[in-house]
Amino acid sequence: MYLLPKFKPMISTALRAYTVKKFTSDVFAGITVGIIALPLAIAFAIASGMRPEAGVYTAIIGGFLVSAFGGSTVQIGGPAGAFIVIVYGVIEQYGVLNLQLATMLAGVILLVMGIFKVGALIRHIPVSIVIGFTNGIAILIGLSQIKDFLGLPGNEAPAEFISKIQYIIANINNLNTQAVFVGVSCLFAIMLWPKSNVLHTRKIVSIMSRVPGTIVAVVIGVVMVRYLHLNIETIGTKFGGIPHTLPSITMPYTGWQNVRNIIPPAITIALLCSIESLLCARVADSLTGEKHDSSQELIGQGIANFVVPLFGGFCVTGAIARTVANIRSGAITPVSGIVHSLTLLFIVLVAAPLASDIPMASLAAILLFVSYNMGEWRKFLEMRSYSNNYKVILLAVFILTVTVDLSIAVEIGLVLSCIFFITRISSLTNLDIRDFCGGTVSVVRIRGSLFFGSVDKLDAVAEIDTDRVKVMIIDLSELLNIDTTGLEALENIHARMAKIGGNMILCCAPPQAMSLFRRSGFDIKLGHNNIYSTLNEAVSYSFDLVSDPPAIPIHS
Repeated sequence: MYLLPKFKPMISTALRAYTVKKFTSDVFAGITVGIIALPLAIAFAIASGMRPEAGVYTAIIGGFLVSAFGGSTVQIGGPAGAFIVIVYGVIEQYGVLNLQLATMLAGVILLVMGIFKVGALIRHIPVSIVIGFTNGIAILIGLSQIKDFLGLPGNEAPAEFISKIQYIIANINNLNTQAVFVGVSCLFAIMLWPKSNVLHTRKIVSIMSRVPGTIVAVVIGVVMVRYLHLNIETIGTKFGGIPHTLPSITMPYTGWQNVRNIIPPAITIALLCSIESLLCARVADSLTGEKHDSSQELIGQGIANFVVPLFGGFCVTGAIARTVANIRSGAITPVSGIVHSLTLLFIVLVAAPLASDIPMASLAAILLFVSYNMGEWRKFLEMRSYSNNYKVILLAVFILTVTVDLSIAVEIGLVLSCIFFITRISSLTNLDIRDFCGGTVSVVRIRGSLFFGSVDKLDAVAEIDTDRVKVMIIDLSELLNIDTTGLEALENIHARMAKIGGNMILCCAPPQAMSLFRRSGFDIKLGHNNIYSTLNEAVSYSFDLVSDPPAIPIHS
């Protein structure tokens, strides 16, 4: 059987029946989402500790490659808020070049994940973990923007959560009222812009409603800086503006001795990218009725994350907000994502100098709004309706994400999920033991799963009086599955019965169990005359062994 996926980007299927009407819709949607992506790309890059153009290059090149090679019809790729905390931490510890090297390594990991169809496994990550780290990241993104929103002094705020809180408290009296004024104005513009359209005529509403609130916020900020002559930090004063050309290809090589250090962050980037992109693809599927190819999507994400660092960019993934905007703007095929990238390229080549006057407070307002919408805050209020296990996992991942580290939070969350799952499944496993023929025949019916977490339930079999019991029938008619630890437990029972000269009989074994018995050779060790398909057959044979037939027949 051919297990590896075929390399079949979604665009190759979408273009088979492509029409002028579809192209028109894709172009309009691509231009719209390209305009939306510009301020977000800049804001995500700056918040991550990168230069603003790095975010734009990531959106241009990453967005193009995700649409060209991905497995989703209308997904938009680019920088995302979920990576801000990870990228900032990697840069602070290892530097920008090592971040880019880690991103390329993450691209290779994603390619391997796609080739070996790991995408299906990503879907099994518990929703409590996803909600926990998503809300935790939202808190960290919002907190990271307080400095620029309030215009606090200093080049950068501390990265660690407690230190950041202490920094804000220590400098709150030194806030820049002009920056606060700009930030609050932009934040209100983003929040109220869609609602303000009801004040206009229908024709104006039709036009203005298509302008995203983030663009309105940026325009307001630039106008305030230029015409009110405000003394606040802008992209120009902090970074010297944005280049109006694309960078040349450069390999971010820092020496092979650093590869060992970047493996953990590379794995974290790959894991988060796979979760975010496949979650985004599922959201897109729910809105369009299409079905994405998870393996091809991971391959597309892998290609994008490997190539983008060569052009000075960083982590790429599926962007839910931009994907939804793309769909609502009329996108039909991956062509809209390619047009989105070309739109950003045009803006960089033509209008990059205008970005110098964008205030940092405006970008902070945009990210505060993004962080608020990113979090699923209602889930905290709904927790009382869920199990204690769900609450513990969600809160543990949330708290660890905020105070310690995202990768550790996810690892702890997965460990807790496994422990709770094992405990829950093992609690559903139980035994029903019945004796016949004066106690010489014992029937043990196993219900549930017999695996490493539940084999202790067979301790009850060890308490059976082996001096009296000559035949033990193991009834597997209600067995869901068995692993090698469960098999070993059955082998121990068989060895104990053989030691006293007794017999162990298996009956009603499901296909999965029989397959394991054959592969391990346990069926041969037990003997085919001790394996039966029905309980009646097993009981009848056991009565022949003890030569004491029952007065009442036994039914399976």
